[in-house]
Order: sequence, then structure tokens, then C-alpha cells
Amino acid sequence: MTPTRRTLLAALAAVGTLVSATACQGGSGSSGSSGATGTYTFWDPYPQFDASSAWGRRVTACGTQAGVKLKRTAYDTTDLGNKALLAAQQGNAPDVMLVDNPVVSTLVEAGILNKTADLGIDTSSIQKNVIGAGTLDGAAYGVPIGANTLALYYNKKILTAAGVDPASVRDWATLTAALKKVKAAGKKGITFSAINTEEGSFQFLPWFWGAGGDLTKLDSADGVAALSLWKGWVEQGYAPKDVLQNTQTTSWQEFATGEYAFSENGTWQLGNAGKAGFPYGIISIPGRDGGAAPVPTGGEFVTVPVQKDSARYDVSKKIVTCLTSPSNLLATDTTLMYVAPTKSVQGEQVAKNPGLKPWVAAVAAARGRTSGGLGTKYPVISQPLWTAVQSALSGGKDAGAALATAQSSAEKGKG
Repeated sequence: MTPTRRTLLAALAAVGTLVSATACQGGSGSSGSSGATGTYTFWDPYPQFDASSAWGRRVTACGTQAGVKLKRTAYDTTDLGNKALLAAQQGNAPDVMLVDNPVVSTLVEAGILNKTADLGIDTSSIQKNVIGAGTLDGAAYGVPIGANTLALYYNKKILTAAGVDPASVRDWATLTAALKKVKAAGKKGITFSAINTEEGSFQFLPWFWGAGGDLTKLDSADGVAALSLWKGWVEQGYAPKDVLQNTQTTSWQEFATGEYAFSENGTWQLGNAGKAGFPYGIISIPGRDGGAAPVPTGGEFVTVPVQKDSARYDVSKKIVTCLTSPSNLLATDTTLMYVAPTKSVQGEQVAKNPGLKPWVAAVAAARGRTSGGLGTKYPVISQPLWTAVQSALSGGKDAGAALATAQSSAEKGKG
């Protein structure tokens, strides 16, 4: 059944901001297109970048290259999604729009976005798992500007003092053993975000998937194992109780104090890591029984909303192609601290910054949160999931009971 407008708005609100390194207020500006004046409209979720920034200049240059003036308006991620839905209903959607990848399926369900194939946009060079976050029923509805994801940062000084070799962390058992040694040495173990928003689900997913969990079966034994791991860390003092309130930003700030051995965080913290004042390293988040756990992809897609005047699509295609061309992606993804969505540009990134190598590997193994046919069902699953994490870590319920409630809520929400 097609979701109602109210359901779609709720789904958009549930997705939240994941990938922005800085929490900022949205920008302002008029929506709609004004083809008669040669002006095209462009919306993005980067209010932290003004017109004079590298990103702002890139947007302007792509408009110039397409032969038009490109009027850019920046909103925070959730606000942008809501405004996109309303603008499309009013017939004044922007010509080109950059949206967080979980939002794509919701906008497609509402009939707002064009298929890239219908526009003649080539996506063959994009990594399949990255473009999968914006693909429904085999059709892509945008082009990823880049991707980011999660890994474990570690404080080399603390691990050395505790007698922990980072290479020894291969699975959950060895990670927990490392945390035990760190605590015994008088330091703090691991910090992450378990907040009751999409950020909490985003950070829990590597552990959930790393146990073999399935988002359509939240209360499986695998899911219970993952939540029990986090709950045990908090109860044993390996992770602080304030993970319940931590955003990814405040979690990073804890790690930046130099008191924690590990931090689960993203590519977007690389710049801050270099300023932390202590030596650090990066390892993949381990799966329960070894190997790298699947991690969720973050990042945005350049999309073309449906317009009454289809003649505008030719210019919109030029703008999308400019923003996502290999020659521009390297500079853009460096600015945004993203891993490029193509192997060729990834190679250039690693050549210039070898520190990106583990992140390229992480993105290659990542999954889209809405992939696997979940689409607009994902927000309906994610909210009960982060609620279960909160309930278990606060001590309100054991992991099994919390996830049983989550599964029941998700099933009702999909009805």
C-alpha cells in the first residue's frame, strides 16, 4: 500500500542527519524553478558550506558549465527531505537536489524522483553497494556524491600502556579482552553513540550485521547477541553510560580527550583525528566471529526531482554530470571527507592520503540501510531498533525483551 503523506513525512523525520561533521541550522531560500530567467535551483544538506567554500564554488561552476545560473539553498538533512516532499506536491520542486541516501527511497515512493536511466545518466562506474542505497526495484534514482562509513579509531598510547596490540583485535572476544586490559590499566574503554535517533541505529548496525542479524527479524538470536554485547560493555564499565545521550559528535569529543582507547566513528572525523594531539590508528569493526563487520553507508545522492516542464531535464543532467564527474569528485570528496563512489577516484584519494586506505576497504564492504528491498520500510524498523538499544542499555529491559518489543513495533508500523 502506498504510504500516506503523513507516513512519508514521519519516515523522512526518522532518517535524521548522519554524515555531516558539524551540526548546523538549515539555510533559507525560495524553492521552485524559474526557467525564463535561466535560473535553476539546487538544494543540498550542507549549510556549513557557504558560497565562498570549495563546495559552494563547485556548485556555482557546474551551473556556469551548464549555461545557467544555479541558485543554491542549503537545509539540514531532515528539513530538506520534508521541504522536498511539500515542494513536489506544490509543483515547485528544485531542479536538482542532494539528499541523504536513506531519504531516496521515501521520495521515490512519493513519486518525486526521476530514474537516472530515464535521464540518460551513466552510473556504470559506481560501486554496486554504494549506488544500492539509492536503487529500488533495480532502478537507480540518483548518483552518489561519495560515501562514508564507520570504523574503530584507537589511541596508540593507551593501547601500548595496556599491553594491547591492535592487530590482536579480530573479533568480539578479543575486543572485549582488550577493553578489560585497558580498564585494568586505569583508562577508559570504548565510546560510541547509542542515542535515540537514527545515529544510534547507524552505529549499532555494524554489530547487528556483524552477528548475522537481519533487519526484518530484530529479535533473532543474532540481534540479541549484538545488543547483549553493548549492554555488557556498559554494565562492566568498558563503555560509559552517557553513550545513551551521545551523538557521533559528542562521542568523538570524548575520544578526543585522550582518555579512551577506542571510538566508533566515521570518515568525517579524520581531520579532527589529526588535531587530537595523540597518535591514533584505525581498524575495521570486527564481526562476532572474526573478519570485518558489514557497516552502513552514509552519504548523499544527487537527484533530479520530477518537473512539469520536462524540457528542463537536459540542463539538470548536465549539472548532475558535472557534480559527479571523475575530474570533480576527487576535489569534492576531499572537501566533504568522503570516499569516492568509484574505484578509479578512490585510487587517487589513497595515493594522496594513505590514511584513507582502511576507509576505502570499509566502504567496499558496506551496505545501504535501505538496500535489500527495505526501501521505505527502513525508518519503520530503525526507530524501534534504536528504542530497543536505549531500553537495554539503560537497564530497563534485557536485550531479548527489548528486541522482541522492537520487532512487534516494526511489524505494526509496516502494516
